[in-house]
Amino acid sequence: MTEREPFEIQVKVRTYELDANGHVNHAVYHQYGEIARTALAEAAGVTEGLIKQGIGVVMLESHIRFRRELRYGDEVTVSCVAEIDDGKVFRMNNEIRKADGTLSAEIQSTLGLMDLEKRKLVPDPLARMQESGIDLDLLRGAA
Repeated sequence: MTEREPFEIQVKVRTYELDANGHVNHAVYHQYGEIARTALAEAAGVTEGLIKQGIGVVMLESHIRFRRELRYGDEVTVSCVAEIDDGKVFRMNNEIRKADGTLSAEIQSTLGLMDLEKRKLVPDPLARMQESGIDLDLLRGAA
């Protein structure tokens, strides 16, 4: 399998996202990651494939590494790629890059699929996604 470019979205830093130091508040980086994860999930058919079956994607853990600050007016690209294999959880990784390519932050998230009625994680999310017709190649950034 060959790799292709990861799923990406563009975001422009707004004034209300800044903290007292004049750069983007730490929590906003997580919001940027969530915007990209949600857009990727929608594009791959997660809403059609899982939500209608009473299965939701839930965040279990999120880690961020800050590399370079973002300031008002910066235009950034937020990428998102999923790592899905056997097991009860999967990962989604984001990179936030400035327009010049400078890496501003990396986010690694651990997620699961939850039965929205039982409020419990479902086993084998990969199989559930395959059964639901989700575009796993798009999620994984694979051609």
